[in-house]
Amino acid sequence: MIKLTNLRHPDNPIKHHMADFRLTVFYTVAKRLSFSKAAEELYVSQPAVTKHIRELEQQYNNKLFDRKGNKIELTPAGEILLNHTEALFIIYRAVDFDMNALLQKYKGLLNLGASTTISQYIIAPILAGFKKKFNEIELKLVTGNTEQIEKVLIDKEIELGIVEGRSKNQEISYTDFIKDEIVLVCHKHHPLAKTAEIDPTTLPSHHFIVREQGSGTRQVIDHALKTVGLRIADLPVEIQLGNTESIKSYLSHSSAVAFLSIHSITKELLSGELRVIEVKGLSITRSFYFIHLQGNTDPIASKMMRFAMLHYNLK
Repeated sequence: MIKLTNLRHPDNPIKHHMADFRLTVFYTVAKRLSFSKAAEELYVSQPAVTKHIRELEQQYNNKLFDRKGNKIELTPAGEILLNHTEALFIIYRAVDFDMNALLQKYKGLLNLGASTTISQYIIAPILAGFKKKFNEIELKLVTGNTEQIEKVLIDKEIELGIVEGRSKNQEISYTDFIKDEIVLVCHKHHPLAKTAEIDPTTLPSHHFIVREQGSGTRQVIDHALKTVGLRIADLPVEIQLGNTESIKSYLSHSSAVAFLSIHSITKELLSGELRVIEVKGLSITRSFYFIHLQGNTDPIASKMMRFAMLHYNLK
């Protein structure tokens, strides 16, 4: 399940332009599809939200929301206004950032998304280093699997994501970040722990812990297994778990095996708690990618990408 870490739309730079506060109200209602949730998020009363929406409808002589029972949905006019509002938000962010940059003051907000493996094992030192260098830029993070991060990017809830694989979605631009290797892992007391290499034909004789559907790691593993004539569906699945930490913990209490990112097991390999099992003829490598919407060049997102790449090139 996707985890939202302190992500609030009213922190968008549009809040500094008080003449457009009604658009902030509209944007929040449109994204949450709830007047009460928008009121709570904006720290205003629900009647105030209703008043702002009514004024916008009068201004544009168009109804913006339809009520369907207990729910609301955008009208065609509402969809058009939402698209223009999102475009305005991007412009306001760029103006605020560029004007502050002239004063050597980098201010603004960057809503980031990171898939599970990256958020747990890759991104923390990058965020800490970025905040140290640009302390007046506010960072907010969304975590979830790759599929979920792509969705919140398309929904324009984040400006920049880092994910474990790439889809064929034409709305998204992908930029290589760093390489990763996925390896077969077992606990130190597992019968395979002292085995140098196994044949891929023996894989179906072991019980596996796997990630959920939609996980970038799972997609990469399934694709790589085809090179040795297998699929995840051919492997006996003992349990499906939603994150790497759960898988590592489960490994220490079972005789199952799992495919995990090498980045996620550094400490366990050094301590000897987990062991890597080589699989003959099977190599699972991938890239982690930065993702942003096509044609969207958010200045803070660009700065974060450059900083992160420099961080890993200097390691």
